[in-house]
Amino acid sequence: MDRRAFISTLAGGLLAAPLAAQAQSASKTARIGFLSLSSGPTPTMDISLGLRELGWIEGQNIAVEYRWAAGREDKLPALAAELVQLKVDVIVTSSGLAAQAAKRATATIPIVATFVADPVGAGLVASLARPGGNITGLTTLAAGLVAKRLELLKAVVSGSTRVAVLWQRGALGERAERDMVEETQVAGRTLRLQLRFVEARRPDDVEQAFSAMKEARVGGLLAFPSPMLFEARRSIVAYAAKSRLPVVYPWREAASVGGLMSYSTNFPDMYRRAATYVDKILKGAKPADLPFEQPTKFELVINLKTAKALGLTIPQSLLQRADQVIQ
Repeated sequence: MDRRAFISTLAGGLLAAPLAAQAQSASKTARIGFLSLSSGPTPTMDISLGLRELGWIEGQNIAVEYRWAAGREDKLPALAAELVQLKVDVIVTSSGLAAQAAKRATATIPIVATFVADPVGAGLVASLARPGGNITGLTTLAAGLVAKRLELLKAVVSGSTRVAVLWQRGALGERAERDMVEETQVAGRTLRLQLRFVEARRPDDVEQAFSAMKEARVGGLLAFPSPMLFEARRSIVAYAAKSRLPVVYPWREAASVGGLMSYSTNFPDMYRRAATYVDKILKGAKPADLPFEQPTKFELVINLKTAKALGLTIPQSLLQRADQVIQ
């Protein structure tokens, strides 16, 4: 080989090396789909934080495709189909309805479901211990927390025996919904409270729901978990303030924007746990072999400013137990 040919071959090799390295790096970039009924991320509902702690950095070794349904359940199938067409490596969902849409869209792409009230009852998995199929994740114990929320409400409205329950029929699945209603009724009888269930199917129904509560002369309100009601949380908080009605919510985001009190699963912890599932799957684990987890961390948030505006005195015992007191 003459000198000129050698230099040309060497230069070609040197140019090809970075291109090959770039291609190899690109091949290592994992693609994660995130499907939610919400309008967008909130500070406490962000899976990227947990992924970062495990070494998965957006723009470096992972790319996250976010799809937000903005409270529109009917948009979920199309959004799930988009993620499947993108051939993402994992789909993370943030509600039972989103998980069902993802399951209908693919039987092969791994799905990590979060905020699912009853994965078995909803038909997502065969059992919590042995999910089977392509879905695993975390459940919320929705029915198990309603009694606690009712106790908290009773503690701050001890002078009233009439309590409303705001709910969205069909939001959590038939069995989870039935269990939650039954748990609430049992707790109501134990606490000697008269319960009035008030339904809201759409955000526009919230105003009418509060009118019904006013007519019933309830002294407090318990809000059931629901993706739609979560999206409408600011409206609920506003109507509650206008009606001077104490409310216990299943999301800390409501207390953060003026709601009286929230008791819920610790959302940041749940997303950290979801990130560990994504990490394991990207490293080769199968969803069928990863049991559904139940939450172990819960948090009580009290908005003392709202309590004062309502003329309520929060028992010192509750303030001492609170994870956060908003002044």
